[in-house]
Amino acid sequence: MARNVVRFNPFAELDAWEKRLFEGGFPWRGAKLPTTDVYTRDDNTLVVETHLPGFGQDDISVSMDAGALVIEAEKHEKTEETKKNYVMRESTSSYYRRIELPEGSDVDSIAAEFEAGVLKVTVPIREITAPKKIQITPAPATPPTPIEPATS
Repeated sequence: MARNVVRFNPFAELDAWEKRLFEGGFPWRGAKLPTTDVYTRDDNTLVVETHLPGFGQDDISVSMDAGALVIEAEKHEKTEETKKNYVMRESTSSYYRRIELPEGSDVDSIAAEFEAGVLKVTVPIREITAPKKIQITPAPATPPTPIEPATS
């Protein structure tokens, strides 16, 4: 009955344009982009792991801004080549991530370490006190105020 149904692909035309324009794909499709993992350890530590391949420790900056952890990395490369048609080749790589920290974060005890292309930032979290429950007592009973008829 419905054997010849063709599924509609809204991106088919875009894929065709992509193949024609870039001979098989967008140049950034296979690029390795830095990844960031944010997780908790033992419910009292927040861990932020950022994989920054190709960056050195001097290229990375970790700071606090209005209750958020800010990780920035920027690398500039400049090569002068005399054997080719160009004189100089420059490239820049950068990364920026802003992570809002949870309530109770101990910002004075944040630690960061960088090893084998991975930046690991640990944020201790202080135990948050439970909210205090306030007992509601009933108001004393008072008789309702009689409504007087309006006089005109």
